Amino acid sequence: MMPTLLQVALGGAIGASLRWAVGLTFLGQGWQGFPLAVLVVNVLGSFIMGVCFVALSERELMHVAPFLMVGVLGGFTTFSAFSLETLVLIERGDWGMALGYVALSVALSVGGLVAGVAMTRAVLA
Repeated sequence: MMPTLLQVALGGAIGASLRWAVGLTFLGQGWQGFPLAVLVVNVLGSFIMGVCFVALSERELMHVAPFLMVGVLGGFTTFSAFSLETLVLIERGDWGMALGYVALSVALSVGGLVAGVAMTRAVLA
């Protein structure tokens, strides 16, 4: 069995690579400079985290959590990028866009997690 630190590191490399790929997909897209790629990554990652939380715990597969939840999803979602994008918007003087970005990121990410948990519980019930 692979040591936990190695699982997290491998998962993190995969997640960060996936985040980079999503960034390329959304390159040049968005609403007048709105950081759409990071918002999509955080919402999608939160939804997947909800799915994994229920599926792994109910199937007694939590030994996969370091790789999948901490590594892959931790590397995929990023509030450090969120924070930086927020600061860039503020420094650019786009306070309204910055506040909208913060509100949407938090509300939709938590909503994604709740939706993932509810959907997975319904499927596994």
